[in-house]
Amino acid sequence: MSMDVLGGPWVQQTLQLRPDGTHPDPVATLVHQDDAGSRPRAVLYLHGFTDYFFQAEHAQGWTDTGFDFYALDLRDYGRSIRPGRTPNFVTDLSRYDEEIGLALAQIRAAGAEEVVLLGHSTGGLIASLYASDHGGVDALVLNSPWFDLNSSWVNRVLTTRVLDAVGRWLPVLRVSTLGEPYGRSLHTSTGGEWGYDLAWKPFEDVPVYAGWLRAIRRGHARIARGLDVHAPVLVCTAGRSGHPDHPTDADLAGADCVLDVQHMWDRAPRLGVDVTVRRFQGGRHDLALSAEPVRQEYARVVLAWVDTRLPAL
Repeated sequence: MSMDVLGGPWVQQTLQLRPDGTHPDPVATLVHQDDAGSRPRAVLYLHGFTDYFFQAEHAQGWTDTGFDFYALDLRDYGRSIRPGRTPNFVTDLSRYDEEIGLALAQIRAAGAEEVVLLGHSTGGLIASLYASDHGGVDALVLNSPWFDLNSSWVNRVLTTRVLDAVGRWLPVLRVSTLGEPYGRSLHTSTGGEWGYDLAWKPFEDVPVYAGWLRAIRRGHARIARGLDVHAPVLVCTAGRSGHPDHPTDADLAGADCVLDVQHMWDRAPRLGVDVTVRRFQGGRHDLALSAEPVRQEYARVVLAWVDTRLPAL
């Protein structure tokens, strides 16, 4: 265990993962405060695409209300990037089950009796699939989960069919690039509020690979068919979506400029039998990075919901 890049009291621990045929072997990174393990409740956070955990302000809200906060930088993301491996890349979302399972086991072993799984965007998709397949969590909270491509119906269908073939045989074929406007609106270097490592969360020339997008679309298909999450689920979204490629200033300041919130609203009931949806007017794609009044309301709603849905300890 070593000091984390966020500084004290945050520490990080490297989780060694099974070899996957690429050198070096993959790792994941579990981040938490140095007194973690002292509380009966815990939350495990999963980040989005081209992302890592840096939302210490949101984490503090959980710790202030009696939770140990853990965050997992998945293999080949953020703290877990290693030379020789392709960043932000996987060809099967179930690969992440290994590190999620290891993290949850460690959190339970440290003394947590109740664990909330919290996922943002791609992490929300991954968290939903994990909770359905493996259980092991007492509540699932999703922050703008990625449940479908933000594109036309025709493009979504045609793209998926092509990718399912191309992505299998040419997994590292570059098929797209992540849009820049949202990332630019966040970072301090381009007028935003948040300072984070652009090597780990860049907004320029971020490649999207065929094999990765194929894995995502297969995950989306499972959401569309319906999951079987037994734990209570809270789905949190912005109040509206902005244009992903040409957003207005108002969109960037107070709308989801990455995903279509309607997809989240439509798919949420398919996650399980106990699903609550909350919409936050003025929210951004990452609700925890919204303007201060909105992110405070988001934190308040989430923590109040968790408190009512988990048994008293």
